[in-house]
Amino acid sequence: MSWTLGEEFETPEGVVRWGVMGSGDPVVLVHGTPYSSFLWRDIAPALARTRTVFVFDHLGFGRSDRREGQDLGLVAHGRNFARLLDHWELSRPSVVAHDIGGAVALRTLLSEGRDYRDLTLFDAVSGGEWERGLFRLILEHADVLGQLPDYAHEALVASHMRHATHVGFRPGVLDAFLEPWRGPAGQAAFYRQYRQIRQADTAEYEHLLGGISIPVRIVWGREDRILPPEYAEWLHARIPHAELHWIEGAGHLLQEDAPGQLVSHLIAGFPRTDQEGRTDQEG
Repeated sequence: MSWTLGEEFETPEGVVRWGVMGSGDPVVLVHGTPYSSFLWRDIAPALARTRTVFVFDHLGFGRSDRREGQDLGLVAHGRNFARLLDHWELSRPSVVAHDIGGAVALRTLLSEGRDYRDLTLFDAVSGGEWERGLFRLILEHADVLGQLPDYAHEALVASHMRHATHVGFRPGVLDAFLEPWRGPAGQAAFYRQYRQIRQADTAEYEHLLGGISIPVRIVWGREDRILPPEYAEWLHARIPHAELHWIEGAGHLLQEDAPGQLVSHLIAGFPRTDQEGRTDQEG
């Protein structure tokens, strides 16, 4: 399935590949693990009808550089996201973030000193006790899992991805998500990135969540089995002014389970800009 990232940005740890489409006020889409910007293949074109949409693959994911020795922790991802925003010369974009992309976006806002026009977090790692399930097992046994036969490794990754969707993948989609993690290099890259993602890196900013002043929307799949609904409630309790919206019959991957509803929430949630460039929240 075709998905192209035609631009490159050099970081100290390797090349981040990115793309841009559309015109209008900028919005940046931030993916999570173990996925890539391919998750946005339906969402980005829909938003690009009225916005300039930026997509990218985190270092260590998708089409960005993947190699031994890279720092792929949340702190490093947040730093790279800040560098990308500077490279794009975006001072206050809208940001939409999913899964660990939520933690990356929050770290960039709260610890890297970048500002957003507004922030949408859906089915996102944000804080609390999220080292659980398969994620915890990978943290504790990455060396063992990295030695699995290729068929066993692929079965593990595929079952984890299927667990994230409530309605199932369309034909060809699962293969596209699996492709970067296949073969010896892909298998090594899969466990390399997981073993570096730590709950301690979200605990560092949790006390700052209540001070977020920009508009925040939380959107969550009611059937999310990766980050069940209580994680949305945890986040909403710590950003009291945030809007919380549920999508029924959808799991962790709203991009797959309910792309139309997700786009509707995003379009409805973006602040409108008047002729003088002020948002409707600014008056």
